[in-house]
Amino acid sequence: MGALRKFLAWLSVPLICLFALVLYVARPFNPDNNRLLGRSVARFGRVLLGMERPLEGWENMPKDRPTVVIANHQHNDDLFVVGDLLPPRTVTVGKSALLWVPFFGQVFWLGGNVVLNRARSHKAIAVMQATSDALARDRKSLWVFPEGTRSRGRGLQKFKKGAFHAAIASGAPITIVCARQYEDKTIGWSGRREPVPVRILPPIETTGMTTDDIPDLMARCHQQMAETIATL
Repeated sequence: MGALRKFLAWLSVPLICLFALVLYVARPFNPDNNRLLGRSVARFGRVLLGMERPLEGWENMPKDRPTVVIANHQHNDDLFVVGDLLPPRTVTVGKSALLWVPFFGQVFWLGGNVVLNRARSHKAIAVMQATSDALARDRKSLWVFPEGTRSRGRGLQKFKKGAFHAAIASGAPITIVCARQYEDKTIGWSGRREPVPVRILPPIETTGMTTDDIPDLMARCHQQMAETIATL
């Protein structure tokens, strides 16, 4: 039953994206499209999975100023766990292979999201730095999985620098979103997915920081995220 629930949840993603294409074509590259799509996909997906997502600290998410959101990345199912937590006018970061996913890839591109080629890390940092200008000029927020790849629930991995370059260059605070480690575990005969609690931490201000502060900032954020995940 759990496998059927997961199949239906992921089947819903391209279908929702297909309908969302109408909105994206009507107002292309409007960053608030991403928030509306993320909310629809995550909430509908959790219903199909039978998953509860207890949330703490939603009041800590900045909603009236740009922020760089960083979250731990465990599985593709993170889309259902945190997809509805995007603040207004948020663009996300994803690998270039996402553009080839039917319907999802098209709305990802039309949403003005940042596409990174992980094989060219020096270029990825340059793209993130350029994105910081858009954060300051267009008052967009940025959502990043700083580990760069999925941990598959095996603990928090080392962070990459891109998100921290963007935050410092734009002066935007960093907001940390922490999801408990989880697997494809189901509960009972109905195959409902186990709950995945999430906690949002108060923003970390970056005003006045320079690139010299990036190593300490990364270490601080990594420690806060790891300690919070351990308590969930």
